[in-house]
Amino acid sequence: MTGLFEAAAEERLRSRAPLAARLRPRSLDEVVGQRHLVGPGAPLRVLVEADRLGSVVLWGPPGTGKTTLARLLADTTAKEFVPLSAVTAGVKDVREAIEGARRRLGERGTGTILFLDEVHRFNKAQQDVLLPAVEDGLVVLVGATTENPFFEVNAPLMSRSTLWRLEPLDDEALGELVGRGLLAEGARADDGVTEAVVGAADGDARSALTTLEVAIALAAARSPGAQPVVTVDDVVRARAGRLYHQGVDEHYDQASAFIKSVRGSDPDAGLYWMARMLEAGEDARFIARRLVVLASEDVGMADPMGIVVADAAARAVELGGLPEAALTLAHAVVYLASAPKSNRVTVALGRAREDVRSGTRGEVPPHLRDSHYRGAGQLGHGTGYRYPHDVPEGWVDQQYRPADLEGHVYYEPSPHGAEEKVAGRLRRRTRKGGAPGGRGGAV
Repeated sequence: MTGLFEAAAEERLRSRAPLAARLRPRSLDEVVGQRHLVGPGAPLRVLVEADRLGSVVLWGPPGTGKTTLARLLADTTAKEFVPLSAVTAGVKDVREAIEGARRRLGERGTGTILFLDEVHRFNKAQQDVLLPAVEDGLVVLVGATTENPFFEVNAPLMSRSTLWRLEPLDDEALGELVGRGLLAEGARADDGVTEAVVGAADGDARSALTTLEVAIALAAARSPGAQPVVTVDDVVRARAGRLYHQGVDEHYDQASAFIKSVRGSDPDAGLYWMARMLEAGEDARFIARRLVVLASEDVGMADPMGIVVADAAARAVELGGLPEAALTLAHAVVYLASAPKSNRVTVALGRAREDVRSGTRGEVPPHLRDSHYRGAGQLGHGTGYRYPHDVPEGWVDQQYRPADLEGHVYYEPSPHGAEEKVAGRLRRRTRKGGAPGGRGGAV
């Protein structure tokens, strides 16, 4: 009887749960996005289906499915799923989880997946308690983090885990989720609704489904008893100011104006559009990401410090959040707008990719090949390589590319800012007979 009551309670909770929870996939085949990890033949899926899964760290932005994937890993491998939050769990909680895993294994022969949300917040004492259980396989650790684990997770834990990177969902995947949500709620959508929800979500599945759920509720309230028909205006209202008053297109228009103002060296215009976006509820991380890209795409080597400033601003957003991080973003906007501009790095990368994609892939010159393993010398690997630090100039004239790519110029410095000095250095090397920077080679 108790089991019947528990089942009924679970069913009621499921029916009242948020849309994102109700649409949580029950198998790897139902996962939307992350095909590079869980698609047919993908590495993580192969390990799970072979029951060879070891401890892992799932790294990705919010709403990319880290918790969902952790639960599916437990279900697929028939292990018990034990969740802990590194924010609230103490050493006592970790010890209890390990003892529970030991009893479970001894009494039922069932393994344990210990899911640690926000694993980057685990302190040394907690890790010291956990590491032996991870090392001997008593528990399979699945850690989830939005932070770069190489900076935020201690080395002993990382060395015992495999890192898997989750990507923001693309528009196609988010569109599929929106379709599932409409079907689950028995609703229809006007033209442009899916695009509006997807555009506002910025790769976050949870955000997309939350927005859709509120929009459907607004549509249902407008026509009680009838099938809800969601409009773009419902989506705008569901975002409660997080979208732009003029509609979803304004999101892209203002972001475009912001980037073009900074690229155009107008700090006041850049600050205006940034302030307007923040006041409209724009995610500060979206602005930070755009600035990091711009620092390389439009400032580049004309001011190499630009990428450092942009990255520092992005870090401030992650560490401190708004409203404090707005000041750091403003700092980056002023710096990048007033910096000299060059897109030569962007052009150089495009040229190199064009050569690679056209099939021009010659052999690595023998003197550049790895010579550290036994027998490499007998193959001629490394023979003739000249170490640049052995000469006073710090560089030597030798072949660095496949022979059929000699003469292909990728990077040509501009005369702007610090890049003028880069051009001078490359010209001096060319005059001395070297390939870099002249028409005979590339840097």
